[in-house]
Amino acid sequence: MRDIMNMNVKKIAFGAAVVFFTNFAFAQTVQDGINSMDSDKFAQAKTNFTNMIASAPTAENYFYLGNTYLKQGEPDFAAATENFNKGLAADKKSYLNKLGLATVKLGKGDKSAVAEIQSIVSDSREKDAEVLFRAAEALTLFEKNNSPDLAIQFLNKAIERASRKEVPAHYYYTLGDAYRLKRMPGDAMSAYDKALPLAKNKASVYTRIGTLWMAAQQWQQAKTSIDKAITTDPTYAPAYKALAAYDIRYQQNAKATQDLINYTKYADEDPYTQLEIAKLYFTNEDYANSKQVLDKIFDKINDPIKFKLRAYQLYADGKYPEAKQNMDNFVSQADKSRVQPADQGLQGLIAAGLAKTETDPAKKTALTTEAQQKIAIAKAAKDETLKWDMELAKIAGGGASQASVDAGPTNPVIEGLKQKVAANAQDTDSLFKLATAYQEAKNWNGAIQTWQKMNTLLPDWAPGYYSLGYSYQQAGNNEAAKIAYEKFITTVKPAEQEANKQTLAYAYFAVAYMSKDSDMAKAKDYVAKSVQLDPNYQDAVKLNAEINK
Repeated sequence: MRDIMNMNVKKIAFGAAVVFFTNFAFAQTVQDGINSMDSDKFAQAKTNFTNMIASAPTAENYFYLGNTYLKQGEPDFAAATENFNKGLAADKKSYLNKLGLATVKLGKGDKSAVAEIQSIVSDSREKDAEVLFRAAEALTLFEKNNSPDLAIQFLNKAIERASRKEVPAHYYYTLGDAYRLKRMPGDAMSAYDKALPLAKNKASVYTRIGTLWMAAQQWQQAKTSIDKAITTDPTYAPAYKALAAYDIRYQQNAKATQDLINYTKYADEDPYTQLEIAKLYFTNEDYANSKQVLDKIFDKINDPIKFKLRAYQLYADGKYPEAKQNMDNFVSQADKSRVQPADQGLQGLIAAGLAKTETDPAKKTALTTEAQQKIAIAKAAKDETLKWDMELAKIAGGGASQASVDAGPTNPVIEGLKQKVAANAQDTDSLFKLATAYQEAKNWNGAIQTWQKMNTLLPDWAPGYYSLGYSYQQAGNNEAAKIAYEKFITTVKPAEQEANKQTLAYAYFAVAYMSKDSDMAKAKDYVAKSVQLDPNYQDAVKLNAEINK
């Protein structure tokens, strides 16, 4: 292929042959850019399309460069818009660049863009498979602003048009992405299966299959597919990103860090890709590496998203004033559509942190009110970026930091179990024994930290939440204890109610007792349930009589 691209076209006798080979090289160059984007090599893709514009400043080339800015980890709407406008200046009828501008509107939360995209496709008379595909891609690009039904309709038409020659693999895997948005995993898997034999780099498809299994919480199948991707192409960066997500899920922080090192190695130095890496390190609770990566690129990125990530890092370190300053910078500079419920939740947590040390009563009350209001926004949106109530409880009572665990009591049993857990972070039997050993030694911070790991690995195992609540209670953090006990209550399955009767009675009593000074209605409700479960539980009987005088 490279031989064809490097041929001296002057030696070709017929003009028709010149056109054929020139167009063939152009198509391959576009595909190179598409492959670079798919491999999270956005700097390489931008260079690719910039060079194409330098040699041929066509509307299509401007579209492909603009689209790169939309598909990177954090969209750069300004740079994308600039290129789409240049494309329209080159050809005012360019359907692709019209789609690009509509996509920017959609990315910013303007739902009228869906009808606009539909209108552009209608104007094109649906003759061009690439226009149909790019319209569909636009409708699947943004997690919270999309229209998968319409995307599927356009993709099927694009595939039908393209099938007269050859359907590109990315048409099928984008169809799979659209079905994922509709929560139709079977149809998504079928589309990925169709992409597999067509894909020049099958690692791309195996990675998508792996992340689909992850979304379905089928973790072993997910790992098998991701391993296939890496075996097929050990340099395919997104596979390591998917593997990092898998290892983070299983609290294998050291493995996840190595995955991210590999991702960094095989992706490129585009600042926005590096920003994505900083986010992943943060998710892995590797705050040192997250900060190191962000510091390296902070001045290279104009997007105010950098201030938000810095705010999360500072919040994690308990540096609330600095975190507030960075969130204020983000909110004041970002388009309003980019301020998500999670961002308001973080502002609420920061306000709660500031309230803890505020000595002025009026300011303290104002901060506490702000914290409650903004966290309520995140919770109402069912956002799970952070565990909002638990984060609040940690601020109120102090978290179980590694330093506090290490400073607590230990013994040879604990040290031996720590080594077993370090060797295999998924060893739930050793984690259970370690948490119990910490409790017996009255190292409550160690118990809290270990039960939290258990709950991550076994989210449907109710006793883990009860034990976490008990450990928080013994550590003096009643707010966190209440949250853990309530999680225990809601996690016990109906079929397990009888076997857990006495434990449930205590959990209800504990929440009631800790709520009686702040929420009497809840205290009365919960203590009544405790007595109903165990009429002989004297502490509950006594509390019930006391608060119902």
